[in-house]
Amino acid sequence: MTRFVLCAGTTRTAQIDEISAAGADPELMVHTPSADSEILTYGRPVRSPVVPVSPTGCPTPAVVTRAVVERLGLDTTVVDAGLAEPTGAPTVTVGAHSGGDIRERDPVPSAPGAFAAARQFGRQLPDDELFLAETVPGGTTTALGVLTALGEADVLGPDNEVADGAVSSSLPENPLELKREVVAEALGSSALSPGDAAGEPTVALRRAGDPALAVVAGLAAGALETDTAVTLAGGTQLVAVAACLRHGGYGGSLSLATTSFVAGDPSIDLDRAASELDFDLTVTDPGFTDDHPAMAAYNAGEAKEGVGMGGALALADRAAVPMAEIREGIREVYDRLLAEADREVPAP
Repeated sequence: MTRFVLCAGTTRTAQIDEISAAGADPELMVHTPSADSEILTYGRPVRSPVVPVSPTGCPTPAVVTRAVVERLGLDTTVVDAGLAEPTGAPTVTVGAHSGGDIRERDPVPSAPGAFAAARQFGRQLPDDELFLAETVPGGTTTALGVLTALGEADVLGPDNEVADGAVSSSLPENPLELKREVVAEALGSSALSPGDAAGEPTVALRRAGDPALAVVAGLAAGALETDTAVTLAGGTQLVAVAACLRHGGYGGSLSLATTSFVAGDPSIDLDRAASELDFDLTVTDPGFTDDHPAMAAYNAGEAKEGVGMGGALALADRAAVPMAEIREGIREVYDRLLAEADREVPAP
């Protein structure tokens, strides 16, 4: 049996201006992971007061993942990986707390404990196969923080060039210089130099990461210890998880599934990362067209990945479900969300 696990968390790093597109209103962005969890579980928000969209109206990748879940009847689990706002989705708790701004000295003090608890949970899951995903606004910046602390900042650098660190972005124009500046300040606040956390992934996660990354890494580590097949479902944030697993001593096979939008991002070189960290890479193109707003924004370079979108598309492709059918499902979920967007939400 295959289980799709979403680790939903928050980091105040997302509040830095121009870092993330995960929400049209920065004040509502903190609700995005909670809403994504509800969309994955129910097909629409049930408690969260927001339908996650970018400033230009690009819908959350949860729309795509939910469309696949509905078509395949996938079993899903949501893990509270540091939610700052409540969600109406049933969640598993592993002791993660919302992350601070990584420019603080100790932004994710719950990371080691959450990693350990998630690892134990991963060991106990009875499924044959897990697809592990995340939703955390600001997560590509914290992923760069973790990679830099581990000494792997350049693992995604394009064209094998020596760079100052590279990750993808939910924005059409990747604010990479801003992310590098934030990460440099983060490591300075923790008295770390690049590579100081090599071989110590929980240190990197605590000092320069976010709680969702800690939980995904813990789940993966535990599941892999019991020979459960694990696919890291996502983009450069899941590359950071792969790096954590390698630095934690795991030497077995790893798989990562992402979208053609991430693979086509000129800011990064996924093939290089796959070679450097020794993981199998699956890239799926959903064949989005520009005749629907739920897809046109992705073609324009927004969002690209999240909520396990690439993993969900890979599962659909493996099950021989035509991408045309998935695109129709996306339209259905999107239209359902629009119908709910103006509804009255009772106070929690």
